[in-house]
Amino acid sequence: MSFAAMWLVAANAHAQGAPASGTEVGQAPAGGADAAAPEIIVNGIRGSMKAAETIKRNSDQIVDAIVAQDIGKFPDPTVASALQRVPGVQVSVGDNNEIVNPLVRGLGDILTTLNGREVFTGAGRGFSFQDVPAEALAGAQVYKNNSANMIEGGVAGVINMDLHRPFDFKKFTLAGSYKQTRSSNLGTTYPAVSALIADRFDTDVGEMGFLLSGSYSRTKFDRPVAFDDLMRSGNHHAGTGSQGALMPTGVGGLNQFGTYSRPQINGSFQWQASDHLQVYADGLWAGYRNTSSTAFLINDAYAPGSTITNLKLDSSHCNDYQVGTDGYYNPNGAVEHLCNATSYTALNGRGFTSNQAHKQSTDDLIFGGGMKFDQDRFHADLDVSYEKSTYRNKTFIIDIGKSIPELDVTTNDGGGVNFSAPGNPLGQQGGWTFTNGLYDERSKSTGTLFATALNTKYEVGGILKEIQVGARYAGRIGDFQDVIVNPAAPGGAYVTPIDGQGLPSNFLQPVPGVPRIYGGQAWLQPGTDVLLDRGVEDRLLTIFNQPTGDQPYDPARSFHASERTYSGYVQAKYGIELGGPIVLDGLVGLRISRTDRTIAGTGTVTNPNGTTTLVPVSRTTSDTDFLPNFSARLKLGGGLQLRASYAKVLSRPDFGSLNPGLSYAVSTNANIQNGGSQGNPDLKPQKADEFDAIAEYYFGKSNAISLGVYQKNITGRVITTGVLTQIAGINYLIQTPRNLGAAKLKGIEASAQYFFDFLPGALSGFGVYGNFTLADSKVTARSDSLYGQPLLGVSKYNYNTGLLYEKYGLSARLIYTHRSQYMDGDNTTSVNLRPVNQGTFLNGVRAAGRLDFSIGYDVTPNITLTFDGTNVTRTPYRSFYGDVTNPHDIRFDDTTYAIGARFRL
Repeated sequence: MSFAAMWLVAANAHAQGAPASGTEVGQAPAGGADAAAPEIIVNGIRGSMKAAETIKRNSDQIVDAIVAQDIGKFPDPTVASALQRVPGVQVSVGDNNEIVNPLVRGLGDILTTLNGREVFTGAGRGFSFQDVPAEALAGAQVYKNNSANMIEGGVAGVINMDLHRPFDFKKFTLAGSYKQTRSSNLGTTYPAVSALIADRFDTDVGEMGFLLSGSYSRTKFDRPVAFDDLMRSGNHHAGTGSQGALMPTGVGGLNQFGTYSRPQINGSFQWQASDHLQVYADGLWAGYRNTSSTAFLINDAYAPGSTITNLKLDSSHCNDYQVGTDGYYNPNGAVEHLCNATSYTALNGRGFTSNQAHKQSTDDLIFGGGMKFDQDRFHADLDVSYEKSTYRNKTFIIDIGKSIPELDVTTNDGGGVNFSAPGNPLGQQGGWTFTNGLYDERSKSTGTLFATALNTKYEVGGILKEIQVGARYAGRIGDFQDVIVNPAAPGGAYVTPIDGQGLPSNFLQPVPGVPRIYGGQAWLQPGTDVLLDRGVEDRLLTIFNQPTGDQPYDPARSFHASERTYSGYVQAKYGIELGGPIVLDGLVGLRISRTDRTIAGTGTVTNPNGTTTLVPVSRTTSDTDFLPNFSARLKLGGGLQLRASYAKVLSRPDFGSLNPGLSYAVSTNANIQNGGSQGNPDLKPQKADEFDAIAEYYFGKSNAISLGVYQKNITGRVITTGVLTQIAGINYLIQTPRNLGAAKLKGIEASAQYFFDFLPGALSGFGVYGNFTLADSKVTARSDSLYGQPLLGVSKYNYNTGLLYEKYGLSARLIYTHRSQYMDGDNTTSVNLRPVNQGTFLNGVRAAGRLDFSIGYDVTPNITLTFDGTNVTRTPYRSFYGDVTNPHDIRFDDTTYAIGARFRL
């Protein structure tokens, strides 16, 4: 397996008002039945924040909301970037510079709904938030505690996104937007456009409304990365000059660059057939198209025949390490005293470049319909929906290399590597050979969901305000198919030249430079368009002695899953007037859920003669879960209210994690461990008992303060770790998911928004905003190797602070978002060197913050000009091995600026 392929495997291991009518989560529809009702669309920053505040204040659950500032204008460029402003939500930056993977209170096990219906991407349970453009949304809500009428499936919480509906508007509406964004990394611009048309009108059979909305964006991206490879003992270098050093086995970088587009169209119909009955239907198609490169460069400090000179050690950072004969970690190895290498020069080494050429697509199709019935005290909602999500991936990788006469390295320059090679040999034609191997992968992931839900309630009166009863059926199918062709280089590494092999003249193409690598100079690699060309692929497969064309999907890398879930609930809403303005109300409920699941894959059995046999493997399981909830809200009058709640929640394992099949491969790179993956069909749903208490105070026109505490006691949490496994006498690091056992997550959330209305004139348009989250997590299962460690991916401290302005047609927002240091990977079973007796060895990410802004000016009541910026401080991502003195990588996240215009008629 090539280095780039191993990186791909690791990357994939880490890897997308109240709800409107059709709300399976059980909330009231956003679109009202009264034609004379006011338009729910808000305008401006203040109106958006006021609407979000109202949702939070009136909700039966603990919820934070985001409301679009106008049609086609979400507060941030993407859904995930807007969610990071919500107290308790943390995000990360994806390979294509998009904000992705929101975590709620440090957990990513989120159930996602669109207009109240469960949604997902591919055959998984998670949803890629970037697949729904922000321009299409009317709002989003983050539910942090569950009630019985909400769909089960998110230990972290539920995030619902609302699309516009025709009854959201009072009259005919035509709106649109255009935006041009400039990437600072690339120095180029790219467009985004959206449009919406809606109308409602009376007919002889009742009022009807129609809406059609669409958007399209095309984004060019560039994300440079520089990294130190795995740590190794210099005492085992084949040459001289590195004795006593703890140093990376190599240094390198990568540049993730390319183009992706996101087309989207959605439509909605509403019919108020009578005073008591509303019928609706809606649908959405969202696509994703990506052609890109993950371009690698590696300089091997331990290449045969190389030597180390000019070595400098940091005598203040020395430790004892257990080292095997290859210089890597071995728990049974000899103890060596090593000091951190801060800089060195490698002579007569080797380097290689590698292009991981991608062609990917996602197609999400969601449609449904239903009816709402309201008569006197009885209310009922019936919703039926269907979703199909398909993800396709094609990845083709070639590694090529040559000799590097001299390489000058600084291992830790301000938290990241910095190196150069005189003459930039990897940027020059000639002398290239095939190295490591070829990697050709084709995969398809498809998920479908048919769901129907009935929610009813009866207004009783007195202390018992409502009785709510409902049921839901969901049928899921998940299919994953994959095939990988991964031969070693012909004749071995650095043997066969690429010249004279019948490859096109443009086979080698320059890669955009990476800061800290060769002074930002470009290097050469096989071009992305070339590697994705069928004719060139077949020529390379022939050179590597492989059959040409796309190979059939590999049963050992595929699975089929079928799941049926039956849920029902009963819930009471109570309210007690305690005198004056004081009222106590809340919910008491129970949800019962049964899941029947069958998953089939293919295992690999090694025969005594060393050959392997494919064996079909399947597993059928059933789970029945009882999920009680209780909440209380004490309204004290004057805008002050107190809340407390308890709920039991669960998250089901991903189908891929349950797949019983085993797949593995021998690495074609001597510096990379053999690896593979295997699911665990015995995984149980992870569950949590969650407790919340919060005080909220609302005052003035749109001011609010809240302070809360929370705790989750988690059992059966699923994480994926590497397990050293011997197969046919060869050791492999097999990535396997497991139930962690138990963990506890507790913390504090505080938020506030305040507008200075009392100031004179233009100054009265100023406002401030901020929130703070403390997330204190710990693995509490003593038998687990991570006992006492924080949950992976959880920052202990997270905050947002912002300055707002809105007056005289000018609106502006300046927001700073900060995450504290966190650990994001368990390297305990890797060969990376770590100090003696260090039982747990984690990969960490340093604290960082980003500054964003947005400015809008109303040229007329119907036209607004905008100017936005993201990551204007150009803050990079920095990670480390175990300790900040051993940098892992530094990623140069992009800064973007966008100008645009919106209109509304």
